[in-house]
Amino acid sequence: MLWRSLMHKESEITCSDDIGRTKTHGQEQRYLSPTTGLCRKLIVQAVTPSGKFEVPIKDETSEACKLAIWLLTHCPVRGWIFFKWIRKFFWLSLKLLIPIIWFLVELYFNSGNSGDDAESSYNTGYYRPYLRRFQGQLWAARSRREHSSRLKGEPEMMTRTHACYPRTLMIRSPNRTEWVRCTDRDAIIHSKYIAISYRADDVYPQGSDQKEKMAQFIDDVRAAVLRQQFDAYWLDLECLGKTESEKNLDVYCMADVYRRAETTLIMLGRSEDGERKCWSSWGGRIWTFPEALLSSRLCYKFRDREEINSLSLFQLANLAYSDSEDEQAVINAYGNGKDPLERLERLALLKKAIWRRAMARLPKPSGPPPPPKPYMIGRGPITGGGYTPHKAERVYALMGFFEHRIQPTRQEDEFHALARLSMANDNDRITERMVSMFPLTTTQGTGWYADDDIYHANLWDILPEIQVAGVTEKGALVLDGCRAAAIRWKNFPDVVFANTYSLTRTFFGSIPYFSWPCIVVGIALEAAEFRVGGFVFIAVGLLLLFLSPLLLVFGRSGRIVTAQPWLIGVKGVIDRKTAESHLYGGTVAHFPKIAHLPTMLLTPSGSPLSIPEQLARRKGSDKQYEDAKEEAKSGPGHMYTLVDTYSSTMYYFRAERPPTVCIFAGREGGLGRFVLCSENCKENELRKEMVLRMPTEISQRMELCGWVALG
Repeated sequence: MLWRSLMHKESEITCSDDIGRTKTHGQEQRYLSPTTGLCRKLIVQAVTPSGKFEVPIKDETSEACKLAIWLLTHCPVRGWIFFKWIRKFFWLSLKLLIPIIWFLVELYFNSGNSGDDAESSYNTGYYRPYLRRFQGQLWAARSRREHSSRLKGEPEMMTRTHACYPRTLMIRSPNRTEWVRCTDRDAIIHSKYIAISYRADDVYPQGSDQKEKMAQFIDDVRAAVLRQQFDAYWLDLECLGKTESEKNLDVYCMADVYRRAETTLIMLGRSEDGERKCWSSWGGRIWTFPEALLSSRLCYKFRDREEINSLSLFQLANLAYSDSEDEQAVINAYGNGKDPLERLERLALLKKAIWRRAMARLPKPSGPPPPPKPYMIGRGPITGGGYTPHKAERVYALMGFFEHRIQPTRQEDEFHALARLSMANDNDRITERMVSMFPLTTTQGTGWYADDDIYHANLWDILPEIQVAGVTEKGALVLDGCRAAAIRWKNFPDVVFANTYSLTRTFFGSIPYFSWPCIVVGIALEAAEFRVGGFVFIAVGLLLLFLSPLLLVFGRSGRIVTAQPWLIGVKGVIDRKTAESHLYGGTVAHFPKIAHLPTMLLTPSGSPLSIPEQLARRKGSDKQYEDAKEEAKSGPGHMYTLVDTYSSTMYYFRAERPPTVCIFAGREGGLGRFVLCSENCKENELRKEMVLRMPTEISQRMELCGWVALG
């Protein structure tokens, strides 16, 4: 028993509510109640419920209206249904009596509080708010006024953004007999130098004789430098710092080394192995791409040839990057071609190209660039024999193209570094744009990161509406300026709405509530021995009771002018009629000709499963319902349906867990980008489950919330 109690405690999670009160619960999925601010178990309505936290689809719409619909749609003269019909008719009669009794009680006690369910009985004009706030400390903050735990372990170095000269150079001694590692500022700034670009595996492969091959490579570099009539060069094997702080500083200024060089010499492998193979190997390394783009002049040399040839960026594109349109587009922009790129587009293509390249001695990846994989980093040198790569090597190679850079540190991975780089260059807002994107393939731990988009949008197509305030120690982005709404999963609420005013509908819709007063008056007249009058009132009351189902349905008809905004989720795929039958009393699905309530529409382009109709009017095709049902039979995660009452639109999507929060993050292609997130109450974070394209105007019905963490 003691062992079982200990195991139970280990499986428990401690979280806090919206005001910081702690609570312990199990591992089940939770959500923060938008009405009480308490952390509760998530109960999900499902087409086919499974498990104790899933229930059948149900609603809280008017019981009287649902009874009226049942009575009108079922004939009482078919067998044993007569007794059920009578029972439901009697129950409807009592439902018509209850409002009268309640009105009299309120009138007697002069109470203005109706006591209705606080979750679904009033119309605020806004979606249900998301109340949980990020309550931790930032690992790295955008503002210097905020606490940053990163600076405790490693103080920020004050370094110029653009260095005018390298920190170290290899310079030929005055007697011209040897090469000296020089750190003297005056000597360096008066020296014209060559920067060397290469791939370690091409010039000194791993093996027992690696040191001898490395020494031979250095001799070849020096001979090539002399043939170019230079007395100084920069080679990372000899010029990188010895201490950790010096290495971080050299990585920080790497881009400036190649910018200030008179020439960049590309040292390739042996041509006898194949020139194309040599170029492909060199072009597959992370740092060679920015080294080439940032250089003012390029030349190259094969190890087994004496001649040194110059080349342009356009020639380089054909030699080293002939298989990639992204690299060629970037080179056209940097080579003063006829295809200039906007800044953000150029940076996005640069990031994509650098992420595609191999790190250290790892093979060059094939296919689309994968998300950053920190476990692949640190297995060996990138260039110098004693240099161990940083975890965020790709980001540090990319930052040379930005106006403002970040100080390298070995304590951060690529997620932290990319977030810091984006915060340092707020005009680009790369991470804010990534929040609005959803990758084609997701892996564990990708979080907010996205290399591509399931809607095939580019990074520069998105206009973010949020700002990253900082990044947490676990790599979650802390977002400011979010408009968020809670998603309801337990059932369909009783949606409050207002329809177009009609004196006829108002009159006939209120008639059923006079049935009981007529009966009561008739009974009173009978007791007072006014037989004829009493009989007439009772007969009229019974007639109104008999006609009440039809009158109630007709009274609730008409076009809806405004409705309480709700986001309602269902696990599984439901059709439009099923959703309509649980909204506004269900009159839409059963009596479309009598009750002209607006029907639910399927989104034409809001989800990955959307199919637009090829008609003059823009709307979604009903075919996507059948496709969504087929999609539900295979694939990862589960299929879900989201119903938005404000825009009367339905969305089908796939996710790993039911999202409980919807965040408006940006705009793209004429629609808003809304991030659907599940809640991780233990870490006080949100987890991205899907991104939907919904009408931008619904964001105005979402309340602004404080800082939220997206992990």
